[in-house]
Amino acid sequence: MSDDISNKNQKENKGRSFAESELVQLITGFVKAIISNKIVRRTFLNVFKGIAIIISIAAFFGFYLYLTPFLQDAGSKTDYKPVTYRINTNNREYKRQISALKSEVSLLERKYRSFTPGQSFLVINTTGNRFYLYRNKKIIREGFCSSGSYTRLVTPEGSREWVFKTPKGKFWIQEKIVKPLWVKPDWAFIEEGLPVPPPGDESRYERGVLGDYAMSLGNGYLIHGTIYKRLLGMPVTHGCIRLNDEDLEIIFNTLSIGSKVYIF
Repeated sequence: MSDDISNKNQKENKGRSFAESELVQLITGFVKAIISNKIVRRTFLNVFKGIAIIISIAAFFGFYLYLTPFLQDAGSKTDYKPVTYRINTNNREYKRQISALKSEVSLLERKYRSFTPGQSFLVINTTGNRFYLYRNKKIIREGFCSSGSYTRLVTPEGSREWVFKTPKGKFWIQEKIVKPLWVKPDWAFIEEGLPVPPPGDESRYERGVLGDYAMSLGNGYLIHGTIYKRLLGMPVTHGCIRLNDEDLEIIFNTLSIGSKVYIF
């Protein structure tokens, strides 16, 4: 019985040794093939080089991203002590400055109240080309508008010129017009390269281009509608303020003659 077991163990050991020797031979043969084959050897070397480069780059960035800030923070910890300033409120100069500030605030409040009347008014921002309609000092509508383009037009002979800009300041509604008629000025013909007709000529009158409503600010400047709605929000006008139909109607019905218009 013991002899059988011993023989069995010997066979198993021989089989394992044979398998191990075959594995060793296989590995050895594979290594020799790699060493002897230049293409395979170069490929493996390139792969190892690539891995080494990737590891080096990762270590480099890891050092600067994590270790360097940690070292900096560790070496720069400082105990900060709050600084307390004491103001002597009984100081004569301090009291004088406080009194002057209160007077200035009071003056600014009066100015603000004078510029924000209780009745309805309109604010035009020519930089952003937006309008703000106020009633009882609250915004009831806002949106896009178009203002002056600041372009310069000169006659061919150079005798006259125009700069198309919207005036800035404090204005008021001087006239309200339904179905306004545009009386084309001289620059409208010069801009189109047409001869300038005499005053009162039929070609100077054009309907439908100013919308359904217009409000006069004086000196030929109007708040009116436009057929170029896609250009609202851009500085493209000859100085007037253009609005879309819905905004124009609401503003026209909200403001009265004498209502203030602030343009900046």
